[in-house]
Amino acid sequence: MVVVARRVLVLVVVLGWMGVPAGFGLAFRDQAASAPQESVGASAQSAASPSVTAPKDAKADERSLPDIAGLMHSVETNQRAAEAIEKEYLYRSVVTEQQLDSHGGLKKSETMEFEVFWVNGVPVRRLVKKDGKELTAEEQKKESERIDKDSAKSRERREKADEQGKESDARGDELMTASRTLELGSFTNPRRIQLGGRDTIVVDYAGDPKAKTRTKFEEVVRDLMGTVWIDEHDRVLVKAEGHFVNNFKIGIGLIANIQKGTNFSMEQRLVNNEVWLPAKLEGQGSARALLFFGFNGRVQAVESDYRKFKATSTIVPVDVTNTPEAPPQ
Repeated sequence: MVVVARRVLVLVVVLGWMGVPAGFGLAFRDQAASAPQESVGASAQSAASPSVTAPKDAKADERSLPDIAGLMHSVETNQRAAEAIEKEYLYRSVVTEQQLDSHGGLKKSETMEFEVFWVNGVPVRRLVKKDGKELTAEEQKKESERIDKDSAKSRERREKADEQGKESDARGDELMTASRTLELGSFTNPRRIQLGGRDTIVVDYAGDPKAKTRTKFEEVVRDLMGTVWIDEHDRVLVKAEGHFVNNFKIGIGLIANIQKGTNFSMEQRLVNNEVWLPAKLEGQGSARALLFFGFNGRVQAVESDYRKFKATSTIVPVDVTNTPEAPPQ
């Protein structure tokens, strides 16, 4: 169920064009069972143009802020370059899914533990435990078959996209460029904030409801509102929060139906002082897919136990830079 849900909403993470790290999927913000957040980044609500307006207190910091369009292009470039390093790592991902009833009470809770790694250039999530229990031999066999099948399909999609000259991610899914994202919405209210002892450039994003889209993927980006934190030195995305401002449907709601207000957040962590890897993803909301799947609740994915493969196929521990929560704004 988590896998199906992840594929329904995976497009919303990190505004799409930045690329979705191997360990990230659908998650819902872990908060009270009341209505989802009304706003993420107040200034994003008033965004009206692609230009970036400096905050009123910008003079408080003598350093000038970088050009936001140029910054986003750098993030895009660095995200792709990081994949080469990311492929050398594996780590654990624990996903906790909580289904809520119509009154906001807990209906069902499920926890799954995955191993995340790369095989033949494709990111893989291997299920190893369900509710704390190891998979049976039969379940392990089915999981291996699923991974082989999904990896083969990913490679086929990627090859097809390459033949057509289209941008795609490691799974062969559509990849939006920074330039296109800037055409579909506005980045506003740039400011410099310390996060985990490092300088980050924080900007709010709001999709332009009048922007003309070419694909369903672009409609997702256009219907988002949120905030992103970019590490100023490494020029990579380290945190993002966002939510849907409208109900989003694919196939008139028969394939997927994501409710207005469904929200998410993600964080990345600097590992071994060489690559930023997934650390946590949360969210809350309501979604339905392919008529037979429905979800109303919250999910949290926590990544840890980062290890690195060497040429000898041994696994070695790595240094991890812990990134604490951002200070209240």
